[in-house]
Amino acid sequence: MRVRGKPRPAGGQAESRHLRLLVLALATLVTISLLSRLPAWSLLELRSFDYLSTVDDPRPPQGGPVIVAIDEPSLADINAQWPWPRSLHAELVRQLRTAGARVIGLDIIMAEPSNPDNDDAITKAVGPDVVLAGDETLIETPQASQLIRATPLPQLTEADAVTGIASIDLSGDGTFRRIPGYQDGFGAMLMKAASGTANAALPAGRLIQSFGPARSYPTVSYYQALDPENLLPPDYFKGRVVLVGLSLQNAPAIDKGGVDAFATPYTVHTGTLTSGVEIQATIYDNIRRGLSIAEARLPLVAACILISVLLAAATVWRSTGWLTIVASAVAVLAFAAASFAGIRFAHVFVSPLGPVVAYVSVAFGQAAFDYAEERRNKRQIIRAFAQYISPDLVRRLSNDPSQLKLGGERRTLSVLFSDVRGFTTIAETLKDDPEQLTGLINRLLTPLSDVVMDHGGTIDKYMGDCIMAFWNAPLDDPDHALHAVTASLAMQAAISSLNRELEREAAARGGKPHVLKMGVGINTGECIVGNMGSTRRFDYSCLGDSVNLASRLEGASKNYGVALLLGEETARLVAGTYTVVELDRIIVKGRTVPSPVYAVVHKAEAEAEALAAHRAFTQAKYAGTLAPSDLAFDRLAADIPELAPYYAIVRDALAESGEE
Repeated sequence: MRVRGKPRPAGGQAESRHLRLLVLALATLVTISLLSRLPAWSLLELRSFDYLSTVDDPRPPQGGPVIVAIDEPSLADINAQWPWPRSLHAELVRQLRTAGARVIGLDIIMAEPSNPDNDDAITKAVGPDVVLAGDETLIETPQASQLIRATPLPQLTEADAVTGIASIDLSGDGTFRRIPGYQDGFGAMLMKAASGTANAALPAGRLIQSFGPARSYPTVSYYQALDPENLLPPDYFKGRVVLVGLSLQNAPAIDKGGVDAFATPYTVHTGTLTSGVEIQATIYDNIRRGLSIAEARLPLVAACILISVLLAAATVWRSTGWLTIVASAVAVLAFAAASFAGIRFAHVFVSPLGPVVAYVSVAFGQAAFDYAEERRNKRQIIRAFAQYISPDLVRRLSNDPSQLKLGGERRTLSVLFSDVRGFTTIAETLKDDPEQLTGLINRLLTPLSDVVMDHGGTIDKYMGDCIMAFWNAPLDDPDHALHAVTASLAMQAAISSLNRELEREAAARGGKPHVLKMGVGINTGECIVGNMGSTRRFDYSCLGDSVNLASRLEGASKNYGVALLLGEETARLVAGTYTVVELDRIIVKGRTVPSPVYAVVHKAEAEAEALAAHRAFTQAKYAGTLAPSDLAFDRLAADIPELAPYYAIVRDALAESGEE
């Protein structure tokens, strides 16, 4: 069975893979635990919060604050140097109160005395419905840390004005994301003034839910609020919380900075900063509507990461492939969607960073291991087969190892055995010259091996001067019998070419050449083929009764005076291409049933008549009606010259049996 286009690991290999996967999962958990302690990791988690909390572009809740902006049009209309006289702010407070504002928040620090008349004017204008901004700053020096708090003038607080600390906390990357931890924060005091009760459960430190980029809150210019009856729609401020502060119409870009402007989660989308007064409005709405977001505690985060690791391990438990990429993409989207759902519906932020990194690390880590293992297997395949099959087949196997079933399988093969006749005698004559003998064997086996591999065969082994090869493994070859026979004929041609070379070399030396003759046996049948041997050393080989018969055919070929002897199935498969003739029915060692054997002959002029005569000849031989004096011997030897030695051997055998 194959999974996702790749072979399933077998036995110990699968156990080793699973153990490696479990180690990888454990290492991932430990690594993420260590990484999560780094400040950079926390910033990455917060950046993921920026995207997820703003992906659906939430807008300010209904009934939220209205912003009175100290902006460019107001600066131009009022035409006074900043800071403006406090009497002007007093007039604004009176106009807003007259217009029905419920609470007025002045995000303007009035901690230092100014013109006494102006200070008196603002003192008379404020009251319990006015929240004035204060500030708190921590000054770090090598000697000590000093906390400085700037609050409104005492005369303002004595006039019942409420003080709210407008300082905010920024994350390590300079982005505002959390509700300040001041019980008397500006937003908290706005809430107290608007509701008339203290906020008993201030969500200090929780993540803020942003509501759009700069200028998302309803905003009017300062000069318009000074004359709302004529410049604004009726009842524009009625029953509303109104915040007054610096807010430029053109939001400053993050790379240019700005006065009282800060980066928020929306900055990742817009690249612009949001004014401090809008941030105070956002804090107020988060407190008022309970929209702030808690960060998940460690047990929940750890559980999510563990689940992610287990899911990843389950995904790649059997194998990895292109589906691993798809599953990883789906997992990343699922983790992000789950985190978004937690923000939006449960007001809890579970960072997707840990689960995503855990899943991807396990999935792609295992994929990397599998890829390395696959590369190693390819190298093993190349090393194992490069000496036995053609380079093209090696490349096909290395590119698609699934075509190779390791361990053994039952296949129909065409098996070839070749042996040089009389080579023992040649070796005897060269016993005192081992280098020449070795060189002769190499010169013999090299062209024969090339022929086998060029015709798609697999060389099983060399046994001295003998070659064993087979076709239709490890790759499928529908014409395996034809390719085996064609290769055997090409091997005979290669032997003839080598003999001519040896003859020329012997003539140059003035010696006698060694004439090489080869016998070949080919049989087609069912075999067991695969890696066979020990766990430390094995060969890709085949075995079976068909292999034994092929070996017997090679040995029997010299008894029939032919260079090539074929088994019955091989002859049947190549009969459409080559002319094959039956020579005999023999019982080879290990078999009790006679096996027909065949030879390949070239086309004769009187092919039909000659072949018919040969068939009649073999039938007479089987019937025992042939005699040495039969004219068929001479006639067939003339019509089919390639079989003349065969006919002579049969005649001599009949003559010997007659004499006996």
